[in-house]
Formats: sequence, C-alpha cells, structure tokens
Amino acid sequence: MDWGLALALGLSLSLDAFAVSCAIPFAVPQISWPQALRVAGTFGIFQALMPLAGWMAADLAADLIAPVDHWVAFGLLSLVGGRMIGEGWAKMRSPGRCQTLSGDPTRGRRLLALAVGTSIDALAVGVSFIGLRIAVYRTVTVIGMVTFLTCMAGLLASKRLCGEGGGRWEIVGGGVLVAMGIKILGDHLGFF
Repeated sequence: MDWGLALALGLSLSLDAFAVSCAIPFAVPQISWPQALRVAGTFGIFQALMPLAGWMAADLAADLIAPVDHWVAFGLLSLVGGRMIGEGWAKMRSPGRCQTLSGDPTRGRRLLALAVGTSIDALAVGVSFIGLRIAVYRTVTVIGMVTFLTCMAGLLASKRLCGEGGGRWEIVGGGVLVAMGIKILGDHLGFF
C-alpha cells in the first residue's frame, strides 16, 4: 500500500470537513468531548464511506471504464481539486470571514447534512480509485482516520485556525488532488 498517497488523499479530502469543524464552536461555544467525538467520528465515517461507494459503483462498470480509467481519474481529480482551489481562492479574497452555522450542528439532521455535504467530493474521488490501482479498503480507512484527526484539530483549535488561513489550506489540498490526477495520466501515457 502506498501510505503517502493514502495520507495525501486523506488530507486533501478532509479539508472541507476541517473548515466546517472550525465553524462549529462558533455555533456551540462550549463544545463537549462527546460532541467533538460525535462530529469528528461522523465526518470521518462519511469521508471513508463515500470514496468506497464511488469505487464500488465504478467497479461495477469496470469493463466499460478500463480503457479510459486514467482519463476518468485525471478528470475527476482535476475537477474536484480545481473546485477546492476556487473555493480557497474565494475565501482568501474575503479574509477574516469564518463560516457560520445555525442551530446545534453536532447532532441529528444538521450533522448528517454537514457530513454528506463535506464528503460528496470523496464520492467522485472514489471513482478514480479504478485508475489508481490501490488497496482500497486500507486507503479509505486512512482517509477516515485522517479526517477524524483533522476535524478534532479544527474543533479544538477553531479560534486560532479559522479565518484567513483556511483558504490557503483548501488551495493546497486542491493542488494535491490535481497533481495526483496529472501523475496518474502521465504514468499511463508513459510520461513519468
């Protein structure tokens, strides 16, 4: 298993959940350990399950995808990475503005909506696993664990981490995804 790739994917995919985790303590100022564990655990589970679902869907159509899997991986990773770069750039253009949440986002439908919303990109990345030829179950486990840890960091240190630096991290994460897409395409076409 390529641990570097799994960690890079985990960090890149966890950045949306990290940004939301930074905002949660503004809606729930005295966040408890059970709340923090519930939020980070839910985000980690969804970030792990969504790429798995994408990979399973792509695996069903593997015969159709196999001739172009490298192009699919390149396209999806570039699309998701490009979107993250755009969102990060937009955040940097309006510095000091943190995302705000209403209600109690640490439970129920609000938490579920946040977990699904922050992991949709991971579904598309899971489709690209066909082109990556990786140990899928181990990789999604690493993605889930990395997301859990980054969300805990965001929840516990949000006052310092939220704001101007958030956009930069999304740009970095998006750049990593685009670079992985380019590497997959280059490897397949014999450029690397």
